[in-house]
Amino acid sequence: MNPPTRPPLHAPTPVEGMDESAWVDVIGKMEEVYSQLVRDEIALEEKNAQLEQSQQFIFSLLTAMSDVLVACDEGGRIEETNAALRELVGRGEQALHGSPLAALLAGDAARERLRSTLDNAPRRGSTIEIELLDAQRQPVPVDFNITPRYSAAGQLVGHVFVGRPLGELKRAYHQLREAHEALKRTQQQLLHSEKMASLGRLVAGVAHELNNPISFVLGNVHALQRYTERLREYLGAIHAQADAGEQAQLRARLRIDHLLADLPSLMEGTLEGAQRTADIVQGLKRFSAVDRGERSEVDLNGVVERAIHWVRKGTAPAFEVHWTPGAPCTLHGNAGQLLQVVMNLVQNAYDAAATKDNPAPALWVALQRESDTARVVFRDNGPGIAAEHLSRIFDPFFTTKPVGKGTGLGLSISYGIVEQHGGRLTARNHPAGGAEFVLELPLMR
Repeated sequence: MNPPTRPPLHAPTPVEGMDESAWVDVIGKMEEVYSQLVRDEIALEEKNAQLEQSQQFIFSLLTAMSDVLVACDEGGRIEETNAALRELVGRGEQALHGSPLAALLAGDAARERLRSTLDNAPRRGSTIEIELLDAQRQPVPVDFNITPRYSAAGQLVGHVFVGRPLGELKRAYHQLREAHEALKRTQQQLLHSEKMASLGRLVAGVAHELNNPISFVLGNVHALQRYTERLREYLGAIHAQADAGEQAQLRARLRIDHLLADLPSLMEGTLEGAQRTADIVQGLKRFSAVDRGERSEVDLNGVVERAIHWVRKGTAPAFEVHWTPGAPCTLHGNAGQLLQVVMNLVQNAYDAAATKDNPAPALWVALQRESDTARVVFRDNGPGIAAEHLSRIFDPFFTTKPVGKGTGLGLSISYGIVEQHGGRLTARNHPAGGAEFVLELPLMR
């Protein structure tokens, strides 16, 4: 719209009773009115442009919405729809405008449900699930949110329905559930992998530990087997009523006196080896509830001592561990899981300290009791933890070990186990060098 054309101004015709100055004032007022008219016209142009921009923005929003939208007046006649709804029902904007929303519904039950909902004056955020007829005239369930519309005077003028076909939601939920199940399977596989790594370290230590008493028992049994053959030969001569001289010669040749003197020692040694084997098996049984999650009274000193023992016997025989037990510390927890935590900490300390630049890897472990908390400190003489790694040390899959040397789950799983026991596991660098891990667990009251 162009501003109005200014009419030409002519010299006023003298009128009786009006002098020239009065006409000048009139012309000045006309100039002011015209200038105001031009300003108003420009402002109107700007407001029209802003209105067009707003309408275009609203149109773009409605077009971009993936949810279906329909706005109705108070009587349920359609006033506005978006592209998603028109695509769903297969009808154009002109065909929908002014038609009743009930005409889009599938069946009398859906129409009655809609009428009942609107009669009960739905509030903002009310929901209704109704079936629409799609472009192929097939019922499609849609979950609608209903929002009432009010005029400037506060009177109800209609409702806005926004919803999404439940078929899409079901597909999305199905995909989400499949992804969640796959994630759980992967998590279980990774946990199993890390558990098998811990079990491998434990088995290596157990195998080394059992080797000595079993070898001792086997050696004694072989000796007893040889003694049995010699005794059988000697007793056979006696039963055959050989003369005394022959018996004496046979007794000397078979060293029967030495055999009889050695028998008590062999039996005692065999029993000792068997008892040591039984003690080892009994010790393992105390830590056999890793998967069952059983909890009982646990001696923390015993857990730490056993973990150090298994790691050194299994994978780190050259690791020098300085263990300082503390006062008796009993807590309520799972002995197997706590053993796994301490073994991970000891093994990680060895992996960090056993470098080519450190010919004597060592670890200092001390248990302290502070009121109702047990505090176990692990400090190694390795290179320490890089500053950029400190904040990620307990993250799943994070590891500084070479490829194939670690899963990156040991410390993460240990952190979770400690949290489940109501404790805390932290890491830092010791001022004197090396890494320091602090395990804190609540004691039984």
